[in-house]
Amino acid sequence: MKAETWFRHPAGILISSAGATLLWGSALPVIKISYRHFQIDSKNVFGEWVFAGYRFALAGLILMVLATLMGQTRRSGRQPLSLTRIVRLGFIQTFMQYLVLYAGLSFSSGIEGSILVGSTSLFQILSARLMDKTEGLNPAKWFGLMLGFLGILVMGFAQQGVQFHFGFGAVLLLASAVFGGFGNVLFRQESAHESVIALTGKQMFAGGLGLLLVGAVRSGFTPFHFDAKGWLLLGYLSLLSAAGFALWNTVMKYNAVGKVSLYLFLIPVFGVLLSSILLDEKVSAWIGLSLVLVVTGIIIVNRSGRTRRVKEPVQQEVQRGL
Repeated sequence: MKAETWFRHPAGILISSAGATLLWGSALPVIKISYRHFQIDSKNVFGEWVFAGYRFALAGLILMVLATLMGQTRRSGRQPLSLTRIVRLGFIQTFMQYLVLYAGLSFSSGIEGSILVGSTSLFQILSARLMDKTEGLNPAKWFGLMLGFLGILVMGFAQQGVQFHFGFGAVLLLASAVFGGFGNVLFRQESAHESVIALTGKQMFAGGLGLLLVGAVRSGFTPFHFDAKGWLLLGYLSLLSAAGFALWNTVMKYNAVGKVSLYLFLIPVFGVLLSSILLDEKVSAWIGLSLVLVVTGIIIVNRSGRTRRVKEPVQQEVQRGL
């Protein structure tokens, strides 16, 4: 089965999207474990940027080497992207998204982070609509999006109670969601010129270097000591970032944005569930309702897409008959 066939097939979309969000969800507890190991305080934003810089730069290197080994450094018959466009993509999808994300988390609670970062789906759909007029936004998509967002609200409030304050941290988290949504759609456009694996690697490496340089301004390039466990933690986070972004960017490349965006709501749900396993954190029974709402939203959006594709050929046949 060709890659395009797999990533367009309903089973391929489900497995790949769920796999990417599961990997990203696992990053949440592993990052907490890493911060404890390296003694990075939650208010030490510059140290967090340095750690993130190493993580994404290494992930980018892994993908670039993989693309070279697979012979996928460029798309056949297409001119590769210029360095300027690669840096622009890395600046938006990796550097700015995570620069403001870590800064926002240091000024916010976990519930604010879950809710506002979960809004990436919304901004991804809006960005797609603005950049590509063929991206439709029917009532079913909006209803599915509302259910997904409601699922994040239920999960967050059940875990920490109703305590939400829209302050400076919330603004930064919202900005991270905007950069994330817009960056994903921009990648979808730019992937017409280069292979997904190669382009993902290049943009992550560029964005990771940017985070490393900014964080090193105050923390230096080696603010923590790497031992065997430290290298394992960094290696896992780099591998999951490489695999997660490669999977998600490939799904985005071959499918309508509105069809797959709701899968992003699974990230905080997976994060909470895995945190309960890896960190022994308590999980509210309401997490089940949250998962049901998110999954229901995904099903509604995908069923609406299939219904529309079935109706279109019928309408064309009627028009030809007339």
